Amino acid sequence: MDPLDSTAIAAAVLQILSDWEGWQQKSTNGLKGAREHYSWEAHARRYLEIAKPIAEKTEPLVHRAPSARRGMLYHDRAIFSDLDQNLLGDPQALREFTELIRRNRKCVSFGIATGRRLDSALKLMRKNKIPQPDVLITSLGTEIHYAPNLTRDTAWRNHIDHLWNPKTVKRLLAELPGLKLQPKSEQSRFKLSYYIDPQIAPEKNEVVSYLHQHEQTANVIFSFGQYLDVIPVRASKGMALRWFTEQWDIPLSQILAAGGSGADEDMMRGNTLAVVVANRHEEELSELADIEAIYFASRPYAAGIMEAIDEYGFLDSCDIPDG
Repeated sequence: MDPLDSTAIAAAVLQILSDWEGWQQKSTNGLKGAREHYSWEAHARRYLEIAKPIAEKTEPLVHRAPSARRGMLYHDRAIFSDLDQNLLGDPQALREFTELIRRNRKCVSFGIATGRRLDSALKLMRKNKIPQPDVLITSLGTEIHYAPNLTRDTAWRNHIDHLWNPKTVKRLLAELPGLKLQPKSEQSRFKLSYYIDPQIAPEKNEVVSYLHQHEQTANVIFSFGQYLDVIPVRASKGMALRWFTEQWDIPLSQILAAGGSGADEDMMRGNTLAVVVANRHEEELSELADIEAIYFASRPYAAGIMEAIDEYGFLDSCDIPDG
């Protein structure tokens, strides 16, 4: 029985219910199998059987030297924001926000997380006079670049390449209705981007199940009701942000993450401080309204981020480090 096939599951349940003796035998076998394979004792025993021979042959790991870091980068807190949905749309609020960042640059790190490719993001930032961030997460979290020279995090690329088969995923999705590939300029090594027709396109869970049925594991993201992106299962804005905090030793509780669409959701969940700006996409972020740790701003765009900075007192205890 295919565990992802609801019709097959229903048929199997009906067959079991109509066969009392078979039901009893399956119940007995199930309990026996659970004790042998799925109990904590069995799990621990099997884990040790696999791990001990490996551990006995393994030499101690040599810790890698910490990566070179920007001299004035403060390691206590950081503000991360989407680009289009958060920083653009209100020029006056953007000027006030960028001035706030400049005044506190020695005190707080600034990061941008966007679905745009690096070249597109940089062009838009220059046009709107947005200061270069300390870290720039692009292509929905599949690329990470660090200031001052936009140095690419190659370790992150190697990390997310696990189980990523874009040619196979692209071939499979070509068979689904309502999906159309976006222009080549929107595609990248780790991102497949589509337009969707919501009237005929399958829902997100159906796309995920379809890929699983064909032994493909990926992260599927719907945004604004008209876009679908498929990226490696280890990649997203939120996972890239958490990679950054681990590499740079910044507690998640000292990260303020601002978002406005479904692509930002996992960046705002968990232990981060978070703000959803007022111009958010209502449907995609509606579930976040039940999470107490997420602040829903009354103001849109960059003004909403500044509102959250005040609400959290995010810069109140931010002292410039010595040296």
